[in-house]
Amino acid sequence: MLKNTLLILLIIPPLFIACNNHTKEKDLLEREQQLLEKEKLFAHKESDYQALIKMRDSIFTKKDSVQIIAWPNEISGSWNGKVICTESNCSDYVVGDQRTDTWEFDSDSTQLVSKIINNNNLIRIYSGKFENNEIKLNFKTDSTAKKKVDMNILLNDISDTKIRGTRTVTTDNNCTAKFSVELTRSPK
Repeated sequence: MLKNTLLILLIIPPLFIACNNHTKEKDLLEREQQLLEKEKLFAHKESDYQALIKMRDSIFTKKDSVQIIAWPNEISGSWNGKVICTESNCSDYVVGDQRTDTWEFDSDSTQLVSKIINNNNLIRIYSGKFENNEIKLNFKTDSTAKKKVDMNILLNDISDTKIRGTRTVTTDNNCTAKFSVELTRSPK
């Protein structure tokens, strides 16, 4: 019986050790699985981070490559405008009619504009171009307007204190009116 007890005492502890090793192995496998999940999550966050960096860099690159359009200093700013009808076959415009407004040569982030202001109210915004020392302005009503109007202005006599040119207005009933335009620099 002593032999049996001794034999049992010698066999049982290695079984406990073997069970303990199995538990440790199971714990290690679980930890390894958790680490793999964390690595996958980290890799996903890293790819998001790299994508954000690329987007940021592309935004800065585009910002640097976009040229801001502006009127030359001698044109930019506020002008007092006088417009006189010189010829017309339209019932809306009579030869000799005069109009005085404030003209502001400005730009938004994409284009040159000229704003026509009367009594602190914005009347119209023309889109503009400055080429070969000439100012070309255009305004067209949109497709939903009841009356189709196309206004073109050519200002080709430009000095530091005066700008002169013509405005042509064409409406959908095929009438045309022409105007002389004279702008004088507003006092600052």
